[in-house]
Amino acid sequence: MISICEVGPRDGLQNEKEVLAPKTRAELVNQLAAAGLPVVEAASFVSSERVPQMAGAEEVVEEIERRDGTVYAGLALNEKGYDRLRAAGLEEVRFAVAATESFSMRNANASVEEAVSAAEKVLTRAREDGVRSTATISVAFGCPFEGLVDPETVVALAERLRGANEVVLADTIGVATPGQVRALVERVGKPVGAHLHNTRNTGFANAYAALEGGATTLDSSIGGLGGCPFAPRATGNIATEDLVYMLEGDDVETGVDLDALISISEWLERVLGRPLEGQLYRAGRFPSE
Repeated sequence: MISICEVGPRDGLQNEKEVLAPKTRAELVNQLAAAGLPVVEAASFVSSERVPQMAGAEEVVEEIERRDGTVYAGLALNEKGYDRLRAAGLEEVRFAVAATESFSMRNANASVEEAVSAAEKVLTRAREDGVRSTATISVAFGCPFEGLVDPETVVALAERLRGANEVVLADTIGVATPGQVRALVERVGKPVGAHLHNTRNTGFANAYAALEGGATTLDSSIGGLGGCPFAPRATGNIATEDLVYMLEGDDVETGVDLDALISISEWLERVLGRPLEGQLYRAGRFPSE
């Protein structure tokens, strides 16, 4: 069985032009949890000036109807963000460290070393507080500013972040190929996850390769929402419903209600007033019921 982390309410919506109200974002979280997703990234505790789409994180969390069996996570890039996350009562902290200096400065306004130092402080506090932690290495396969990323650099970063419960390798701009993904997942070793974008139409093949390489979790976003406000031409994450359809078709258990996911994408299309990037919610299940 593979564990799917739903990142739509955070990583997905942060790239939308329209800023959704906290209550609407909480409704999205609630629907995703009801669909059986084991982890939902509910909010981002970062500066609303840098990412206005994530303003009102505490209000989002207040509106969530907690369900047993779902871990509610939030993004924090430093101790200030972690303080906010703890006060809001989320069960998991997720943070990102870039594999290149250029992306780190654009994304976190910090050098890689500064970002790792901040991550280590958050990790220490999370362990003391009994809070689960996930460390994501962004641009792990390629950077929009520096090009290809040396796998040795990623492996070294992963070792430094081993204090987290899990390390996630992120193809932030969607440049990786299946062989590259599988090889890096195998080198980093468990517990490891993958965060994949479908910018160049390799996202789902990469997801399968990550699974074959031993990944224990896969990040995905309802409807294929996403991108990165600090990465030119980055497009959406792999769509959760499309991913679940592929996995379940190959008898890989997910524990997620596929019909519910399709309904959520249909609802979200109406909320955003535009078609989403995901394909299954438009094409329908096969065989149809």
